[in-house]
Amino acid sequence: MMRRFTHLLILFSSFVTLQAEKYDETFFNNLEWRNIGPNRGGRSLSSMGSPGRPNEYYFGATGGGLWKTTDGGNTWFPVTDGKITSSSIGAVAVAETNPDIVYIGGGETQLRGSITQGDGVYRSTDGGETWRHVGLRETQAIARIRIHPTDPDIVYVAALGHPYGDNEQRGIFRSKDGGNSWEKILYKSPKAGGVDISIDRTNPKVIYASLWQVYRRAWKMWGGGPFSGIYKSTDGGDTWTELTKNPGMPEGPIGKIGMAVSPADANRVWAIVEAPEGGVFRSDDGGKSWERTNDDRKIRQRHFYYSRIVADPWDRETVYALNTRLYKSTDGGVTFDTQISTPHGDQHDLWIDPNDPKRMTNSNDGGGNVSINGGETWTEQDYITTQLYHVNVTNDFPYHVCGAQQDNSTVCVPSDGWNNMQARGPNHGWYYSAGGGESGYITQHPSKLDIFYAGSQGALLTRYDRSTGQIRDIQVYPRFFSGEPASALPERWQWTFPIVFSPLDDNKLYTCSQHVWLSEDDGQSWKKISPDLTYADPSTLGPTGGLITMDMNGPEIYATVFALTPSQHDINTIWAGSDDGLMHITRDGGNTWTKITPPDMPKFSRISIIEESSHTPGTAYVAANRYQVDDRAPYVWRTRDYGKTWTKIVNGVANGHFARAVREDSVKEGLLFLGTEHGVYVSFDAGDSWQSIQLNLPDTPIRDLQLKNSDVVLGTHGRGFWILDDYDPLREYSDRTAVESLTLFNPHDAVRSAQTAALQYYLGEEVDSVKTEIYDSEGNLVISVVGDSIAKKETEVNPWYRTRTTGPPTTAKGLNRWEWNLRYKGATMF
Repeated sequence: MMRRFTHLLILFSSFVTLQAEKYDETFFNNLEWRNIGPNRGGRSLSSMGSPGRPNEYYFGATGGGLWKTTDGGNTWFPVTDGKITSSSIGAVAVAETNPDIVYIGGGETQLRGSITQGDGVYRSTDGGETWRHVGLRETQAIARIRIHPTDPDIVYVAALGHPYGDNEQRGIFRSKDGGNSWEKILYKSPKAGGVDISIDRTNPKVIYASLWQVYRRAWKMWGGGPFSGIYKSTDGGDTWTELTKNPGMPEGPIGKIGMAVSPADANRVWAIVEAPEGGVFRSDDGGKSWERTNDDRKIRQRHFYYSRIVADPWDRETVYALNTRLYKSTDGGVTFDTQISTPHGDQHDLWIDPNDPKRMTNSNDGGGNVSINGGETWTEQDYITTQLYHVNVTNDFPYHVCGAQQDNSTVCVPSDGWNNMQARGPNHGWYYSAGGGESGYITQHPSKLDIFYAGSQGALLTRYDRSTGQIRDIQVYPRFFSGEPASALPERWQWTFPIVFSPLDDNKLYTCSQHVWLSEDDGQSWKKISPDLTYADPSTLGPTGGLITMDMNGPEIYATVFALTPSQHDINTIWAGSDDGLMHITRDGGNTWTKITPPDMPKFSRISIIEESSHTPGTAYVAANRYQVDDRAPYVWRTRDYGKTWTKIVNGVANGHFARAVREDSVKEGLLFLGTEHGVYVSFDAGDSWQSIQLNLPDTPIRDLQLKNSDVVLGTHGRGFWILDDYDPLREYSDRTAVESLTLFNPHDAVRSAQTAALQYYLGEEVDSVKTEIYDSEGNLVISVVGDSIAKKETEVNPWYRTRTTGPPTTAKGLNRWEWNLRYKGATMF
């Protein structure tokens, strides 16, 4: 039952006057982001344990920071939140002699279409409690960190460098003083970087390293070349000898190489080599000569995403190859017939305890996991490093939050606790899939709330009925494509393509290839309503993969309409933006289209979101990014005349925080929220200035955000869904708020047992106590609560899957929040 408050009284024990600046940060400090799951892990490229601490392990999440377990993998917790300025951890190393010393390196080197870059190397000397940045900031992508087995101050780093452009800070680096200074000890070209390192445990001066020549663009990945190779040093990295041309190695071109020296036999070296005649190679003389032992495609497919090999520490004949699955050989690499089942596919790293080969930790596309029986069983991946592409909110009550998870399925979760999901979906689960696949948009029918439309790579588009579980394929152009360049496709469908309804007509459903398509019969048929709205530069439509291994399975399909926004004011007006930097508008339902690209928008800008103002026709905001051409600057624009003129609005957004999503509040015109690679910003003046509203949100890529009622809802690519609840005070904030000792903000409607009443108030200064009294419409006291703490007690913090509640009112300077469950005081307990 809907209940409104008719009387609210808040009494304070002391009052002060605040002299504040406009948009004083203290106003926002006590707001909090709330994580709502789902507890499904995302991609990890590196994990490691400690020989001396059998229950302690780490894994790096590619968009969610570093995670640690101290109970053998039963529970994991993040250890870098708020302590580092990057979310992507591509390498982790733990010192054998002192497991409190941990190094991490930022960025992804398994160069798929959606990767996140890092900002160098960090060091902890207390097991992850604190971190210090120790350099190599411009490497962006670090593949390996290896620590000297007896001296933790000697550290080696394999830095691939900028994935999207040439740069000098790449290759193999060494520090002899715990990261205080670095030497570049192996380097060949600004086009090639380090991709693997292996140290001989019996003689740490013997080091093997590999370099990989590679680059990426949004439309292309190209690997292999003369600067790829494998190298050996016998003096700790002072000098190097190339091994790639030694007898038995394949002829070029050479691509990516993973390698390992056997701890059981220092003369035995393994390499998995990308080459026309590539495969697994073995040397029994320290790299002087080689023999190809296996060329199975199952262990050398898609080299750019895998290509790692790990030697057993006790048995020289046992070796592991990592690809889509984890393979094991016990006959010297001749056969890899043993497939070790792991909790998730796509294997990226394996650490084996040098003192116990049955104890290991593994990284894959589902995160990190631990085994103590040689891979027979593994721990689960039930932590929130979920990588989402877009976010959608439903019209259910309370609303659900939906998104497509990388290398998983679509998922919808409750916005406010499990107990509100029991009547949803055919299986009555606490979450459900909405059709589609790992990479797409999800859209709920505006009036038929059980009907969902969802997409994925390969042009997949489905209609899903939540009430029955029935799913139907309604894709526009039912032609599966893989192994073909974009130029060969009649319709170019991006990995992620828009699926949107007209806000003014529930029967109009739109989607996009390089054209805009309209269905008015629930996806039964489609009509093309635009010409090609992209540059369609031929240089962006060709083959992709590299000199050796071609790879064309969807992410590189380019020159598509990536953002589409039907107007809220006029049914015939539609805004469109491409992933190669063109904007168009139609004012006649698609009969004609006008180019409205901002003059200062460079070519190859990916237009990610177009947000039309609900307040003023002709006003719109655009978020775009160019990080895939090695430009990490923020790009956001505003128009107030249907795109005839544009203003760039990035004042206050930090460099490197490139933008992916911008949304305007439906109540207060000009109140904007911006999602970037590193967090969230707010603007109170239509984008003329921005300020961070990061608060307790960890550094993580914000792929999309939505505004629902009075909530900001985030879809992150590494930490799942987050909600900033009840941001009504941001709507009401003014100069007057900053100078008054007390401001009480209007609460939104509440529903007993489903949505608590959020009472928010601003204090000019910290006070001794706060007394809150609530009366009914007849003036009778319903409840009285006194609080004397400036912050919630730890025991009052709820798990993400529980309906949110708070303790007594708080007394802190700035914005405070107290939630009431709409119930009278309960019976006295004896």
